[in-house]
Amino acid sequence: MRRALASLAMLVLAACSAAGTSGEARQLVSPATATTPAMPITPATVVVAFDSENITPLIVEGLADRSTGRKVEANDPVRIASISKLVMALATMRLAEEGVVDLDADVSQYLGHKVRSPGFPDTPVTLRQLLGHRSGLRDSAGYVIPLGENLEDKLRDPASWYADAPPGRAPFAYSNLGSPVVASVIEAAIGEHFDALLERLVFAPLGVQGCANWIGCSAEMAARAVTLYRDTGEVARDDAADLPPNCTIPVTQKVECSLETYVPGSNASVFSPQGGVRIGMMDLARIGQALLDESDGLVSRASLQAMLASAAPRIEGQEFFCGYGLHLQAIETPGRTCADALFKDGITRYGHAGEAYGLRSGLWFDPQGGTGIAYFTSAVPPRQSAEDEGGFDEREIALIARAQALIAER
Repeated sequence: MRRALASLAMLVLAACSAAGTSGEARQLVSPATATTPAMPITPATVVVAFDSENITPLIVEGLADRSTGRKVEANDPVRIASISKLVMALATMRLAEEGVVDLDADVSQYLGHKVRSPGFPDTPVTLRQLLGHRSGLRDSAGYVIPLGENLEDKLRDPASWYADAPPGRAPFAYSNLGSPVVASVIEAAIGEHFDALLERLVFAPLGVQGCANWIGCSAEMAARAVTLYRDTGEVARDDAADLPPNCTIPVTQKVECSLETYVPGSNASVFSPQGGVRIGMMDLARIGQALLDESDGLVSRASLQAMLASAAPRIEGQEFFCGYGLHLQAIETPGRTCADALFKDGITRYGHAGEAYGLRSGLWFDPQGGTGIAYFTSAVPPRQSAEDEGGFDEREIALIARAQALIAER
């Protein structure tokens, strides 16, 4: 700051010397009108490390809300993007353990209408296919289905499906549209709203605060929301206009923003199961701890082993999603050449990445070493081309390197 003031003073003297002592010259570089370059704003960023017993904040920096200057704290809730799919998968696995749903059954029997790829009317679609992105569903026709529309119509659109192979044999394709189907199935199977299912099956048992699209979150939690910004500084999500009591779900025109008459199973897209979970990193780490638990914890040992095994086989043709199943991804598996090097230490980790609205996030754990990391960073520039569909951003990689250095120091 002193250097900036000294430089400003030198500019004033130089201008006065060049133009005498005229008032015009003094006004030209008057301290009242002169400006200094704005200081760059540190993007809101949180990284926490965990093992089976401890959760440790490593990096907590930036502003949660630039409009008020509020600094981010370690457990401030943020939209975690596609890590939400892993949270949904845990709820689904718990219902499968209870016998409420069958991962290999035709989802039509739960939804009350036939779900079929138009070219393959005799091939059923299953939860296992949907959780592994092998159902044939595609995002070509969009995946946000607002209140006032219904899932059944979206699934009748041929553009929503891979045309050349049936469900189960269709090539892997990461599809957000599969998430509203899974969420609608588990809603219909038990007759509960998706947000209530997540609370009962995942959040409450772990003693954490979380919600879908802010539905069910307390006013205190919403007051700590992390506003997401694009790299341009533009607000992307979760500023004051995007929080309760304002409408927080997608709604069609002329439809009231109310879930009072919503029928479970009709269209769980309104809860944004593909990316709409809000949770803090300390609480997300508690979910990570549950995934390190080899006993019958949040999910049974058998369910956890099934999830890990589903991500083990190499998915041919994929550069980033080289190992993925049941909404769990394996990264940096030895012997694979994939664009998934985040930690760069040769250790296979499991979890899920998130990317949306300028945010990058991740929940990754090493079941062998018994450790993990939960993180997010914001204001990340978008991908530069439509072909760039996977891989970690350089800012994520640098952030994890910082975190690893801090862990080593400890």
